[in-house]
Amino acid sequence: MTEHAHSGHSHAHNHTHAVSPDADRRWLRAALILLTAYMAVEVVIGVLAQSLALISDAAHMLTDAVSIVLALVAMRLAAKPARGGYTYGLKRAEILSAQANGITLLVLSVWLAYEAVQRLISPPAVTGGLVVITALSGVVINLICTWFLSKANRSSLNVEGAYQHILTDLFGFIATAISGFIVLTTGFERADAIASLVVVALMLKAGTGLVRESGRIFMEAAPAGIDPDALGDHLVAADQVVEVHDLHIWQITSGQPALSAHILVAPGGDCHKVRRNLQELLRGEYGITHATLQVDHLGEQDEDEVLTLGPGPGPEQPSGGHCDDSHGPVHRPGPHRH
Repeated sequence: MTEHAHSGHSHAHNHTHAVSPDADRRWLRAALILLTAYMAVEVVIGVLAQSLALISDAAHMLTDAVSIVLALVAMRLAAKPARGGYTYGLKRAEILSAQANGITLLVLSVWLAYEAVQRLISPPAVTGGLVVITALSGVVINLICTWFLSKANRSSLNVEGAYQHILTDLFGFIATAISGFIVLTTGFERADAIASLVVVALMLKAGTGLVRESGRIFMEAAPAGIDPDALGDHLVAADQVVEVHDLHIWQITSGQPALSAHILVAPGGDCHKVRRNLQELLRGEYGITHATLQVDHLGEQDEDEVLTLGPGPGPEQPSGGHCDDSHGPVHRPGPHRH
């Protein structure tokens, strides 16, 4: 029996960013300094004016500052080279940071919603003038911070987490300014609590999105926009390919998709050429530059065995059960999939 076992590995990574990581850190640090200084001022004014909207904005600003600190720490960890048991390095520290940012948004939104409902029932006296002046200055500060973070690489879920914190804060300040103006002109003090509920809704939306996206990465889901079944069908349609199985697609971290698959090639086909063609297809059409492909010949009908690394009683298994614990669908040419 003639046995063929060819393996091909591509470990090219695409680490290009819209801006350099050093520039990312500079923009994040600038926003952190501005936010921290303004937050201290806002807490004092919020207490003096008895405005929950201002105090909630200050609390949100604290989470903004924490989110930026988390992002900076995660960037430094992610930049460390892979060593020891961490074969991908600490790249997922950035996803941990994004998830922490999402969770803090959700927890804070629950607390603010409770406080706002209490104030809707029994509204305290609110000093509208102080609220308007502070909120308008807060809009300016958050616009500057939003601009700082927009200059950083937002394709990173880590940076996007900090950006979403500050963006919801910006909308919160706008709502607070409007509520302060309403209190000042009409005396309708419940406007302050209503503004807080608007901020809560924005925080819930941003927090849910961050937790969902970071959760997908931790659960090894395929990157958004890539359909694994369609990709498998695309691979098996390539010249000389007769089967694709054990197809896995996941993200190491934001913007770094990875793929592994077992490819069976027609008897007499050029395994190396097939591997190169498939890796070029993955790189060009799906942006997947980290691909590990195990490429083998399908056994002849009268030699219905191929060498595999799968489990079983011995190294040789019938090709019909090529991988006893094959994961996911098996892709073959034509409409049928098993």
